[in-house]
Amino acid sequence: MSDEDITLTAGDAEVTVQPGNGGRVGSLRIGGVELLRQGARFGCFPMIPWCGRTREGRFLDGATVRKLPLNAPPHAIHGTARDHPWRTARADAGEAVLTYDLGDPWPHSGLVTQSFALTEDTFTVTASVETYEDSFPAQIGWHPWFNRNLGGEDVRLGFTAAWQEERGDDHLPTGRRVDPRPGPWDDCFGMPDGVDVTLTWPGQLELRVTSREEWVVVYDEQDAAVCVEPQTGPPNGLNTLPRLVTPLDPLEASTTWSWRHP
Repeated sequence: MSDEDITLTAGDAEVTVQPGNGGRVGSLRIGGVELLRQGARFGCFPMIPWCGRTREGRFLDGATVRKLPLNAPPHAIHGTARDHPWRTARADAGEAVLTYDLGDPWPHSGLVTQSFALTEDTFTVTASVETYEDSFPAQIGWHPWFNRNLGGEDVRLGFTAAWQEERGDDHLPTGRRVDPRPGPWDDCFGMPDGVDVTLTWPGQLELRVTSREEWVVVYDEQDAAVCVEPQTGPPNGLNTLPRLVTPLDPLEASTTWSWRHP
């Protein structure tokens, strides 16, 4: 199938999925109101096969030190999947499935699958990374850019975290866990019972971001948007908390956005 944009609809919700633009979600409109920041770099993109920054673009792969392009010097950031077109495997009114083949500059081959499912009040994205050859460490995450303002008051973020990863001057976790601190944030939080963050645009909409994963990065240092990023490990996790993808054990993750009007 082509890499043309896909439109999903359910009730008054409409999602645009963009296979040709890194397999990202380009738009989420509820009742005609756009929730995601618009632009080719925004929307909501997948972070695969790593999330956030990898220190100096290096990670240990077995006994081999691998080097990745430094697309956020001095680090490598957000994986490679967002930089390449995906293939549409299936699409209908409320669901779509995309695939992407891992390759250069990632040192291993593998198959990435993303599925999208829209109902009248939920949107779920599921991803998997599979290999039929070498085993390798990997991560899965999503990086949505939610509009800070929908035409009324600015969004309010609500969440309870068990800890915050202390952030060093290089924007990477130091390895020390601290009590959650007030924002603004570009920080990773731990939620052992699963990610659960609520975005409230007062008088307009409440949207809840959930995931079975226990890591979330919250970024609210820009005026236009805020980001709530569920992921399978912390930034630099290829080095500090590797999740191994093997021929018998793929890496899988999902996130659900659910909403209601006040």
